[in-house]
Amino acid sequence: MLAIPAIAAVACLFLSANAARWTALIATFIDLALGIVLWTQFDIGGPQWQFVEQGVRLGFFGWDLGIDGFALLLIMLSVFLMPICIGASWRSVTNRVPEYMAAFLLTEVLMIGTFAAQDLFLFYLFFEAGLIPMYLIIGIWGGANRIYASYKFFLYTLLGSLLMLVAMLYMAGTAGTSSIPALQAYDFPADVQTWLWLAFFASFAVKMPMWPVHTWLPDAHVQAPTAGSVILAGVLLKLGGYGFLRFSLPMFPEASGQLTWLIFALSAVAVIYTSLVALVQADMKKLIAYSSVAHMAIVTIGLFAFNRQGIEGAMVMMLSHGLVSGALFLCVGVIYDRLHTREIARYGGLSINMPRYAILFLFFTMASIGLPGTSGFVAEFLALMGAYQISTWTALLCTTGIILGAAYMLYLYRRIAYGEITSDEVRGMSDLSTRELWLLAPIAAVVLWMGVYPESFMAPMRKDVAVLLQRIDRATPVSDSRPTAGNPAAAAAQAPEHHETPGEAH
Repeated sequence: MLAIPAIAAVACLFLSANAARWTALIATFIDLALGIVLWTQFDIGGPQWQFVEQGVRLGFFGWDLGIDGFALLLIMLSVFLMPICIGASWRSVTNRVPEYMAAFLLTEVLMIGTFAAQDLFLFYLFFEAGLIPMYLIIGIWGGANRIYASYKFFLYTLLGSLLMLVAMLYMAGTAGTSSIPALQAYDFPADVQTWLWLAFFASFAVKMPMWPVHTWLPDAHVQAPTAGSVILAGVLLKLGGYGFLRFSLPMFPEASGQLTWLIFALSAVAVIYTSLVALVQADMKKLIAYSSVAHMAIVTIGLFAFNRQGIEGAMVMMLSHGLVSGALFLCVGVIYDRLHTREIARYGGLSINMPRYAILFLFFTMASIGLPGTSGFVAEFLALMGAYQISTWTALLCTTGIILGAAYMLYLYRRIAYGEITSDEVRGMSDLSTRELWLLAPIAAVVLWMGVYPESFMAPMRKDVAVLLQRIDRATPVSDSRPTAGNPAAAAAQAPEHHETPGEAH
């Protein structure tokens, strides 16, 4: 899965524009097929780490790959969205096409490598190298202000990661290993954990992005080409959440428990503040970008709830947001290709002459709000249930943000799809082409699948959630809504006995 897009990326540089398009599309479809094989052969009841590959080791650095349930789901999200991105760029990108396709294929290599890396420094290499192709995609094929946006994106994300590298060097030297599974079982002193946690937090908070280090995201989204926005929102933002799952929680459990208040405070502010900012946006892409910050704040709240519902909800939210926000950016790209503007005020009445577009846009709008039956509902419900068990106030504030989310998304939809058509340009816009329909329909199908039968996506990670909970159980923060939540023994004593049947839905 790493080799095929890497070879195709090099090949694209020596091909014509049309040949590069087809090469990229075929390579991404092969990776999707391999991803499906990976999914079907992943043993849910087997060992935590599977498909382990250990290569050459140079001191602390080693080519160690392997996946667990968390990595599997995020790799599947990556390989699912990538052919859609290539399809979305088929006609809209006309200059330097071979380089553009090579940049996307390289992005795919680095995303899969980040999720599969089992060595500390191999992870860092993939994690940081992912900046380079996205920096080029924004800086070369972006909008009028692309240089400013690409520099801001690169500098924000790079500076935070330098602290993480220092922490990694200390960890490898102290523990005597750079193996991620080994470090997850290593107990660092509690006072050291706090400093290490803050160093990793500096990187992952920017990647998420969390408030107040989120300001690079709206600029990057507005200037990026449509496919760049899809992959940025769909996968690259998830690297921060994956980092919290893979490093912060299992490696520094005591520090995570002590600093949960910081995560909850920043996330609650983010949900409300960025929702209010989204409500007044005049640019469609900027509105969806701010909504991404609010949705990713639900992820951080779920992760640091220190319970099964919160962690599973956060993971489903990462998958759901990747699909739904990616689809919303595609919907913006569809009408931008026709009218070449993202100003909401320029549109109106699209349901009259673009009914298929209006139906799909409405579906993704409702999924973003969290309509029952869509992936958004499952994710938000579980994450907030988990948060409620730790902090009633945090859950209450975040629920307010969800109400604001309904306000800005429905307000956006009403202004674009309803009302009278007042412009001849809008009146002349054609409905979705077959190619555009094929880009959006698969995402709609998976969003519906995840909403109706989320067990398909929860089963691969359930064992990993249990292992993580066992690791962080001793550091569970004291609850303000349940007197026994900070005392696992007392909670277990009061809990009614319950025996799960093998097929019970969680």
